[in-house]
Amino acid sequence: MTVIRSHTFTAQQAWGSLPVASIDGVSVKLHWTDKPYVWHVNDGKEVFAVMDGCVAMHVRTDGVERVEMLNAGDVFYADIGTEHVAHPQGQARVLVIEREGSM
Repeated sequence: MTVIRSHTFTAQQAWGSLPVASIDGVSVKLHWTDKPYVWHVNDGKEVFAVMDGCVAMHVRTDGVERVEMLNAGDVFYADIGTEHVAHPQGQARVLVIEREGSM
């Protein structure tokens, strides 16, 4: 058994991660960041759960950008082909669940 207190996790650089589990080809990682990620399109499905902090999730659909503010406890689901980028508002910790090796 393992207990992880997400609010105490930090990394040496933005988007540093702590592998939590690998389940049937799916990775579960806790990330710490204080800087935006990069615009990307996942080659698989992604679940992004804010554990601590606030994240502005930018999403582009047909060239139109919108922003969803995600707070602790909120979950963002990106289907295959969803163009998005996460912008933490200060420090944030997020749990990312995706196919192993996915961007």
